[in-house]
Amino acid sequence: MSHDRGWPALFESAFRQSRNAMVLLDERRRMVDVNAAMVQLIGRTRSGMLGRPVFEIVIRGPIATEDEWQDAMAAGRFSGEATLRHADGSGVTVQWGATTEVATGRRLVLVVALHTSRWGPRFRRAPDGAGRRTLSRREREVVRLVALGHTGPEIADELGITHDTVRTHVRNAMDKVGARSRAHLVAKALGDELLPPPGTLIMAAPDEAAVRAAPASP
Repeated sequence: MSHDRGWPALFESAFRQSRNAMVLLDERRRMVDVNAAMVQLIGRTRSGMLGRPVFEIVIRGPIATEDEWQDAMAAGRFSGEATLRHADGSGVTVQWGATTEVATGRRLVLVVALHTSRWGPRFRRAPDGAGRRTLSRREREVVRLVALGHTGPEIADELGITHDTVRTHVRNAMDKVGARSRAHLVAKALGDELLPPPGTLIMAAPDEAAVRAAPASP
């Protein structure tokens, strides 16, 4: 993915550098892109995953029928739990969140691993939302604009507040969600309710060569 093709630089940084495993899917559930955390999580190569149906790496997958998948994409935001098949044959249980976006006229689904466990459905961290302080309405507005790649002064102009106030809201939001940086804040926003409403994110075009080479889904 390239910033030049429409993905804001902060999005690309969040996707590439996030410790949360992320995968971008097309409408047929084929993997269009995966980040380094996803590669590490299941011990597979990026090239070996691109263009393949995601349910090939899900134990007892697919976990949704075609109608359920279409309904989920139409809903725009959905979540669940699945066990991924590691390259060594073991399973990695994942709680995930997903959002549907439109890029170059195509619907794509970004899936983010929120919590993982190698001991079945026993997660070290609490389920998403537990123990986390709720963001204020203004903090959510600021985070949304940060996620869209706006600068501090641009956010200040958009919301009619000072740049110092923007910085304060960003710091407070980072503290509440446990983010270490703005890119980390965006990474968390990609997988939960901090995301802008579906359709408002401008995402880069997928790896078209990988998509063209992919076999038809069974």
